Amino acid sequence: MIGSRSKTIVIWTFVAIALILLSAPTIVVLGASFTAGNMITFPPQGLSVKWYGAILGASDLRQAFIRSLIVSAICTVVSIPVGTLAGIALAKYKVRFEKAIQIYLLLPFTIPLIGSGIGMMLVFGNMGVLGQLWPVGIACCVINLPFMIWAVTASASNLNEDLELAAANCGAPPLQRFLYITLPAVLPGVITGSLLMFILALNEFLVSLLLVDARSVTLPVQIYNSIRSIITPDLAAISVVFIVCAGIAITLLDRLVGLDIFLKSK
Repeated sequence: MIGSRSKTIVIWTFVAIALILLSAPTIVVLGASFTAGNMITFPPQGLSVKWYGAILGASDLRQAFIRSLIVSAICTVVSIPVGTLAGIALAKYKVRFEKAIQIYLLLPFTIPLIGSGIGMMLVFGNMGVLGQLWPVGIACCVINLPFMIWAVTASASNLNEDLELAAANCGAPPLQRFLYITLPAVLPGVITGSLLMFILALNEFLVSLLLVDARSVTLPVQIYNSIRSIITPDLAAISVVFIVCAGIAITLLDRLVGLDIFLKSK
């Protein structure tokens, strides 16, 4: 009895330490964003929401945030059909070179992002499209697409093949079977992957840094350019906005498909 109680105390102690370490940066940024002073300090020098008003009035931050949303939208729109079809194919069919494809999907996690970024910078540079937003969205899709494929594959692996066979026996053509049976079955994975792709593209920094110019700076790059001179509380406020966006995405994920499906897809 005493040993079991000691084990419980040790486990919860480690859990509490982990929670504190994980939440400490967020708490510091949150507190710094409400400071009444002109420099980032924690604990804050008084409480004020003036820095949130400042970022609303800062046209450079606002425009950079809009560009980041556009990049995330492009990344998500491209990843939905590509990731969905690839995930279904890997889960349902015996694809040639399947092992090679699965290894290839691990490349974004084994090749440093700086290498991928330089490669895409050279490709888009030769095309003469550097400085536009759509190449950034495509690049974010390329480096994060495995997350979309894995999410769809996790849902497609639970698809009952008997339903498709029954529909085929009833005379349903392949497209109709896909739209009415396969797609609804993998929809939780599609939603999970889409939200994840959106958030990852919204936060992408290194690849974006190599592909944007002064006319198309995204918000992470704008924040980086700002902190190179001085760190002011408005940057903490915009960081809180990022955290809120991620929190909204997680809430939507939980309401739409449930966090258990998301965790299984990982």
